[in-house]
Amino acid sequence: MDDYRGRLTKDGIRIYEEADFAGMHGAGRLAAEILDRIADEVVPGATTAHLDDLITKWVDEAGATSATVGYKGYQHASCISVNHVVCHGIPGDKVLKDGDILNIDVTVIVDGWYGDTSRMFVAGKLQRKAERLIQVTHDALMKGIEAARPGNTFGDIGYAIQSYVEANRMSVVRDFCGHGLGRVFHAPPNVLHYGRPDTGPVLEPGMFFTIEPMVNLGRPETKVLADDWTAVTRDKSLSAQFEHSLGITEGAPEIFTTSPAGRFHPTYSA
Repeated sequence: MDDYRGRLTKDGIRIYEEADFAGMHGAGRLAAEILDRIADEVVPGATTAHLDDLITKWVDEAGATSATVGYKGYQHASCISVNHVVCHGIPGDKVLKDGDILNIDVTVIVDGWYGDTSRMFVAGKLQRKAERLIQVTHDALMKGIEAARPGNTFGDIGYAIQSYVEANRMSVVRDFCGHGLGRVFHAPPNVLHYGRPDTGPVLEPGMFFTIEPMVNLGRPETKVLADDWTAVTRDKSLSAQFEHSLGITEGAPEIFTTSPAGRFHPTYSA
């Protein structure tokens, strides 16, 4: 349960205090550092279980807690979604092949604060169509973050993402969204990655939430597999996702999950 006693808006969105930003930066930095470290391990021949084992070890070594181990029965410290898997891919014996793209999503708890982030990786050589998908998805996230200013609405964030993605002839997944967080994993609001300007709750300083657009090369529809976790594109088209956690300020938002090593985009070494 969230024992924080700060103010709630009429929409049930928690307004955190200025001092709380430090806690979110600490949790977000650890999550981002773990994804920085895993980048060198994403190679053809590696299994997704091996990547998750490393992430589990690094979370433990940091004295932190994985938010996903035990969450609704989930038993891994990461979600690893390869190629046409949209989100919530379960680590296992899948062996990465040259050209595979994958999203790795990590959430850690540090001193009671939740750091939640994901980014794209590539095993081996990045293919052209995948590269374009990854770039559009990354840029769509950044456009959503640019719209996250006090006085704007959550509809403005969704519209910024959707209009950019669709102008590039790709589609935004509707079935999953971003969320509030702080001293809890998931809280109001639902942060949709599509929408109309000037709709939805108004952004206020002190709101903490994720923006995490999922973008498909094909159609937006998804389906969840029999494991009740893994979501895939219905048309088997490639999918990509990037996620940051951020806090609203009087000006530009503060991103809690910036990559300390500058590795948020998979072409960082290019």
